[in-house]
Amino acid sequence: MNQNKIYTLNDYFKDTFQEKIYKVSLDGGFTCPNRDGKVAKGGCLFCSEAGSGDFAGNRMKSIEEQIEDQLELISKKFPEGKVIAYFQNFTNTYGEVEYLRKVFYEALNHPRVMGLAIGTRPDCLPEDVLNLLSEINEKYFLWVELGLQTIDEGVAKIINRGYNLGVYVSSAQRLKERNIKFVTHLIIGLPEERERGTLEAAKLVNSLGSWGIKIHLLHILKNTALAKYYEKNPFKVFSMEEYIDYVVDILEVLNSEMVIHRLTGDGKKEDLIEPLWSLNKRAVLNGIHKRIKERQTFQGRKANG
Repeated sequence: MNQNKIYTLNDYFKDTFQEKIYKVSLDGGFTCPNRDGKVAKGGCLFCSEAGSGDFAGNRMKSIEEQIEDQLELISKKFPEGKVIAYFQNFTNTYGEVEYLRKVFYEALNHPRVMGLAIGTRPDCLPEDVLNLLSEINEKYFLWVELGLQTIDEGVAKIINRGYNLGVYVSSAQRLKERNIKFVTHLIIGLPEERERGTLEAAKLVNSLGSWGIKIHLLHILKNTALAKYYEKNPFKVFSMEEYIDYVVDILEVLNSEMVIHRLTGDGKKEDLIEPLWSLNKRAVLNGIHKRIKERQTFQGRKANG
């Protein structure tokens, strides 16, 4: 177990590649079946106008240009070294497989890109896309990110997720069968979520062999469907202390080898309505590490319990 008692993505990179690796966030020009009418319109309740990729590249530029822009942004702290090209916003497997091949390999052809991270929906992984991902996985480092958010079907309807839990389970199993790493997203603080609902979701994610997890704090952002919902249906917003305790509870039930990609979330200051304390991300992260020490616990302590 590492010194901080949490197995982070940086820990994994150092263990596996013996070096620090950064991610550069790209916009592949995709949309989402939950926006264009195939599944629904308006997107998930919490999704921002930028498809929850507010810090990604400019879709008006080529993939190569976006990579160069992103590398410039990190040039002072990371002037050289390998990066992961992260196709972040909207649904990055929702398109013709020929287009997916084009943009993915355009990123992989950059001399500093050593692999891909691809954010998508569990209902957007048809067989031809899985075949492409398997091909890439054989040659490069790859992980796929699945937006689960909740295992409560009632909450899933409120947030307009557009698929049921069985779709996530099936996609997770199909990715695992192909030895493709996948990361699962969960959100703490969704409206009408059961008191320990996210903890139960984490246990399921753990049992399905998710390689990694992203734990998000629900951000209520201006100009989103969630902001309108919150105005009409005010719901409980977690305090910082409550959130910190809940994250530690979740870490305890996860496999000690599961890679922790995120413990909170980012929201643009000018767009954030609630919770305002989340703007101090460093305080949240420090609070999580402090609580782990206070409770004398660690990731995986209750994983088999």
